[in-house]
Amino acid sequence: MTLLLAFALGLLILCLLALRQPLLIILLLVSAFLHLAWGRGHLEDILEDMWIGLDKELILAIPMFLLCGEVMTRGSSARRLMRIMAALTRPLPGGLAVACVLSCAVFASISGSAVVTMLAVGSVMVPSMLASGYGRRFTLGAVMAGGTLGIIIPPSIPLLLYGMVTQTSVTDLFLVGVGPGLLLTFVLAAYAVWVNRHMDTQSWDGTEVFASLRAGVWAALMPVILLGGIYTGWFTATESATAALAYALLVETLIHRELRWPALRGLLLDTARLCGALLPLLAVALGIGLFLAEYQLAHGLVGWAQGWISSPWSFLLAANLLLLGVGCLMGTVEAILIFAPLLAPMAQAYGVDPVLFGLIMILNLEIGYLTPPVGLNLIVAMGAFKQPFGLLCRAALPFILLLAGCLALVIWQPWIAMGLLQR
Repeated sequence: MTLLLAFALGLLILCLLALRQPLLIILLLVSAFLHLAWGRGHLEDILEDMWIGLDKELILAIPMFLLCGEVMTRGSSARRLMRIMAALTRPLPGGLAVACVLSCAVFASISGSAVVTMLAVGSVMVPSMLASGYGRRFTLGAVMAGGTLGIIIPPSIPLLLYGMVTQTSVTDLFLVGVGPGLLLTFVLAAYAVWVNRHMDTQSWDGTEVFASLRAGVWAALMPVILLGGIYTGWFTATESATAALAYALLVETLIHRELRWPALRGLLLDTARLCGALLPLLAVALGIGLFLAEYQLAHGLVGWAQGWISSPWSFLLAANLLLLGVGCLMGTVEAILIFAPLLAPMAQAYGVDPVLFGLIMILNLEIGYLTPPVGLNLIVAMGAFKQPFGLLCRAALPFILLLAGCLALVIWQPWIAMGLLQR
């Protein structure tokens, strides 16, 4: 009977996805099905579970990180950081392309979002690289792939969501994101040098380096404050987000004076709209997680899976194939809210570290930002850079292969992610 109900639930989800129903409707119907089929049959319990699920201080970090990224983007910090990177990489072949990747990595450590990172860096770097003679396909691919670093390098909003949905330490998740983030940055930068190895290089300009550092020192200190506070234990993730937002406001309004106070109203409204769309989804997803834990439904799924999958490596292979497919069909937030509560207990049952599996899941979904038909960076880039979708897909292809290679390397050598985590 349980397997029949599980099959009916899976069929319900597939039908709703095929009908392109909003995620909130899908989650509410899934929650209703669970309460009617396995629970007490009282639909009002859904509201109680949502209320309990949202009763977490960590949720406050989400709007803080989002608003901090908006402040740094709308101000001049992003532009100043890119100037520093461009000055430091002048002597390298493809120096401006390397600067683009490094700028994405640095801005990722502020914004926590792939799309925000891509737009903040791409709005400056795409015109500059095209004017400097870089190929259009390479330029677009580098900016879109660099933007995906926003969900790996901490503070990552998807890692934060995964931690809340699965009750995994967000500090540990942020910590294991550092190694793979550096690996991805190095691989993308090395590829940029190799592709553009025949381009003319520029001589080192110490005056420009000094001038860029002087102009961007306050912006460059942001990642140090944000991540240093978390890893030294001075701040929780929520306190770090609050401190980072306060610092960003101080720098942009009083030091750089590029962001006027009236403009903050628009930033607050944009962030409120985004949170207004995200928090109801998160409330229902957290409620579903509480239900699954209370009735131990995930344990039944684990038992069923162990009858078909015998080893941890087989499970990881199946999970990666599933997540790569999911990343092509739905956004990162939707994939985390639907699949993380189901896959995380299964991974733990197979002996996979829950923190490592969280990172593996986000690495898989990172590739989804570049894969059609619903790759978010592809869709946003089509509108932002006024380029055809087919060209963007072709531009992303070599970078998809690079990201997939890094994913395989992290799974094969987990110390790349877990080396900084003291257990």
